[in-house]
Amino acid sequence: MQLVVGRIGKPHGVRGEVTVEVRTDEPEARFAPGTVLRTEPGATPPPARNTVLGTEPGATPPPARNTVLGTEPGATPPPASDEPGVPFRVPAELTIEESRFHQGRVLIAFEGILDRNTAEALRGTLLVVDSADVTPPDDPEEFHDHQLVGLAVVTPAGERLGEVARIDHAPSSDLLVLRRPEGRTALIPFVRAIVPEVDLAGGRVIVDPPAGLLDL
Repeated sequence: MQLVVGRIGKPHGVRGEVTVEVRTDEPEARFAPGTVLRTEPGATPPPARNTVLGTEPGATPPPARNTVLGTEPGATPPPASDEPGVPFRVPAELTIEESRFHQGRVLIAFEGILDRNTAEALRGTLLVVDSADVTPPDDPEEFHDHQLVGLAVVTPAGERLGEVARIDHAPSSDLLVLRRPEGRTALIPFVRAIVPEVDLAGGRVIVDPPAGLLDL
């Protein structure tokens, strides 16, 4: 599964640097110099975020732990062609040469992207990693979103309620978006009182919903 860690925005300056919209909880690790990121122009895979099992609704989750992103050998993207009429093509991989935080944004210089025009051609490109390259969290109550999406949702008695469609990161707590068998959805706070167990090996989440929760 491909996970989005960022989306390239507008150029910054005239030397090929770009702004990046962060879509990961671990930007320092994901955008470290030397990291090779795949590109997905126009694609919309899920963001690479972490979900923490809370103790009660409204509890503030702890900061996500750092994970180590393995980099793969990849070709350095070529610079833009100097030939008139030859369009720049976004390479399949981009290697981070430098990265820095500036006024709340991440600014990145990629190898081979040397001027503003070439940087402009990258605008809107999604930066992705493979879920297989993402190290599982050390905290047993912290999960990457992609680990939860697709799991069956069952009651403690074994009744199937549906499956996890996605994760919504609300200010008060993370929410499991449950896709019910009849097609509608329900929101389940990801807190231990309601979600007593996540069984990744068994491919299921055990949910003990209070009366009426699934009807909201």
